Amino acid sequence: MSLKGFHLIFIIFSILLTLGFSVWAIYNYGNPPTAGLRATAAISSLLTLALSVYCVYFVRKLSIKI
Repeated sequence: MSLKGFHLIFIIFSILLTLGFSVWAIYNYGNPPTAGLRATAAISSLLTLALSVYCVYFVRKLSIKI
């Protein structure tokens, strides 16, 4: 496996991890609501979005060079 392939797998794994952490934080936000879980959910959601955008950028960059 090339370094580019490993990088792509690592990005996808990171997206899934931050998405799962965000869902967990939203699910556990319940009784009583805490600011820490709200911040955790927001930051994890933003990181998921940023990693997804980066993944699309990386795949496009990879396909152009092939």
